Formats: sequence, C-alpha cells, structure tokens
Amino acid sequence: MKTLVKGATIVNEGETYDASILIDGEQIRQIIRNTQQPEAAADEVIDASGCFMLPGIIDDHVHFREPGMTEKADIESESRAAAAGGVTTYFDMPNTIPQTTTLEALQEKQRLAARKSHVNYSFFFGATNDNAGLFPRLDVHRVPGIKLFMGSSTGDMLVDRREALERIFATASLPIMAHCEDTAIISRNMALAKQKYGDDPDVAHHPEIRSEEACYESSRLAVELARKHHARLHIAHLTTARELELLEPSHLSPLPSQITAEATVSHLYFSDRDYASLGTRIKCNPAIKTERDREALQQALTDGRISVIGTDHAPHLLSQKEGGCARAASGMPMLQFSLVTMLELVDKGVLSLERLVELMCHNPARLFEVRRRGFIREGYQADLVLVRPNTGWVVTKGMLQSRCGWSPMEGHMYLWRVERTICNGHSVYADGQVDISYIGQPVEFR
Repeated sequence: MKTLVKGATIVNEGETYDASILIDGEQIRQIIRNTQQPEAAADEVIDASGCFMLPGIIDDHVHFREPGMTEKADIESESRAAAAGGVTTYFDMPNTIPQTTTLEALQEKQRLAARKSHVNYSFFFGATNDNAGLFPRLDVHRVPGIKLFMGSSTGDMLVDRREALERIFATASLPIMAHCEDTAIISRNMALAKQKYGDDPDVAHHPEIRSEEACYESSRLAVELARKHHARLHIAHLTTARELELLEPSHLSPLPSQITAEATVSHLYFSDRDYASLGTRIKCNPAIKTERDREALQQALTDGRISVIGTDHAPHLLSQKEGGCARAASGMPMLQFSLVTMLELVDKGVLSLERLVELMCHNPARLFEVRRRGFIREGYQADLVLVRPNTGWVVTKGMLQSRCGWSPMEGHMYLWRVERTICNGHSVYADGQVDISYIGQPVEFR
C-alpha cells in the first residue's frame, strides 16, 4: 500500500518547507520537494493543503493505569486519546497494580499493549529500594529507562534509602527518569498546613506543601548522584525556577549528554492562579506553582535547559478528585490536548514551531535512542501528524477519549486542530474518529 500525503508544510529538524510524503507500507519512502515527482504511483492520496506536517509526538511520560486501576483508564482508552491528539508513541510509567518492578510485571504490560494499544508503546521499569539486581536483565532494546520516585507519589514506590539510591545510580546503564520531591519536607509542610487550615487544606495550598524547597532539594540530590556515578539522569516534570539553576543552557548541542530535564504541558500552561477556577482538576505532583516559575520554565524551552515536553498524563475519576490537598487525588488527563496546547503557546510567542518539534519529537527520540522514529526521514517509520491552524473549536465532553471522562480543558477554545494521525503508515485518526481496529508496535531502542 502506497500513500501520498500531498501539499503539506513540513516542520522537521529545524526546517519548515512545502513538500509531499510518499509512504510505502509502514515507512517513509520519499520526501518530495518542489518539482520532484513521486518514485511510485500511490494507491491513496491524502490532500494536506493548508496543514502542517510534524513527526508523530513521542510522549515520554504517561500513566495509563493498567493493570489494576482500569476503572480510571486503560491502555485501549488512553491510546485512543493519544491517537486523537497526534501522539504516535508513549512510554508508560510503572506505578500500576502490580507495580512494574519485576520482569514478569513488565512482560505482562507488553503483552497487554500488543493486544490493546492503538499507537506505539513502551514501558519504564520501576526502581525500588532492593531491585537494582534486575537492571542487567532488562532488554535494552525494549525498555526506555528506569523510573525512580525520589519522593512520595501515587503508587507508593518511594526509594528513600541513601544506599539504595547510590546502588541505583551506580548500576543503571539505562537512563534514570526521576520524580524529585523530598518526602520529609513535604510531610513537614503538610503537618503545618493541617495545623493552620484543618485536616484537608484547600488545594490552593498544594504548592506550599509540595514546595519549591521539596523539589529543589530532591533534584539537587539526583544531580549530585548522577554526576558521582556518571549515570544518565532525566529529571521528570520540573516545576520551579530554582531547579533550573541545576541545569546548563545548551545552545551548542541539541541534547545534553548526561543530565536532561522534562517539563510537562500542564506546568507550562497553568499557574497557581488557576486553582481558583479549576480547583483540584489541576492538582498534580509536583504541584503547579507560581507564574514566575511558569515563565522560567517557558524561557528554558528555548535555551536548552528543558530538553523534552511530556504530559505526565494521569487520569482519575472526578469522584477521586474531590477534596483538597490531603484527600483529592493528584494527576490530570492531558494527552489528547497536549499538542494543540503547545501550539497555542507557539501562537503566543513562547517558542517556535521548529523548537516544539525538537522538544516533543526529536529530543525524546534522541534521549532514549528510539530506532527510526521521531523524525521525518526516508526509511523511517511513517509516524506523522497533520495539524491545521486557524480553525476555532471548543473542547466538549463528548469528544473526550480518556476513560475518566473529563478534562481540565473542557470549554476551552483552540485555534489548532489535529486533522490526521498516521502511525506506521496507517491513518489511526482522521475525520474525528480513531480506528480502533489498528494496533501499534513496540518501540525499539538503541
């Protein structure tokens, strides 16, 4: 099957240009510029006039809740949300039930995805205080990295013993993706907040409890350990201006070699002023913080201190989001609207469209050494997304794909729309519909 995607404006590897793409089966066969002609006749022609074509988004940070919490979400429902949002590849986190901290649990997730995932998939292996001995047995061609919770988080996977942390950083040959918050500081802040505001403080106090200090001290320790043991460290969901001081700008290289950082769409878009209107719908760990922190994160997108944009997509039922700092669950579903939200920030001048593609497509592929994805190149897998500007539309409940059934973006008007998502040469999303018959592929690394 040969498909010609005709007349798009391609954004790829720092260039923006008009061209067509000839897809042969699963792969990009030819990038056709100017007066070039397709090398072969196409069985299908897709008119992409007026659209921008980007590589399919690679989200390095999602929680699809399967197994064990499928009342909130599962691989099928959340991969539908991915397809509808232009995301062709995701890396899922290990704090499920059971936790992905054994080889058997990892293999079970891979088997589930091979039956249920509508886009490409992979799964992090979770570190514990005592499982570093399993790291050498991981298949480095199937696993993107080791997820390390250096602070309390959903799923109770805290690694808090210094000797265990030293062992993890000394042993891991794969990238370590670390959730950095200091548990002792958080616990102290929560106790003080309960004394002042009652047993379940209002969500507006969430960034005071999961504070700048809690984030900085944990991130500082992670950087110290990575440098000591020459480990590859990827700090998940950076939230504070102060943490950015731990990172060096990298204008001269597209990706620092040892220590990198991720920012999420939520922390780049919301600030603590949004708690007044959205309440616990934007409660997440680490907390959304001040406008100053958000501005610093946005600036770091263009100087190399932030290398990757992910979502930390973390669905909960709305009933589980009731309460305040102590009772309401932390996490929100953002996958379906991650690309269009970042395109809104492009329109606001926060970053260029070319830089967005670096942060959401190229750099995740570089950092985790993804094979033949993340770029529009001949011979690569045809993972592509077509987006159309200047088409106003409003998020409604009826269009939500995530099983949890809500979004903090409900009622929001976007000016960019995902027109089509192509995964391995197959149109998995088009005309507002996900092809639920399609199953994606396991991602290959290194």
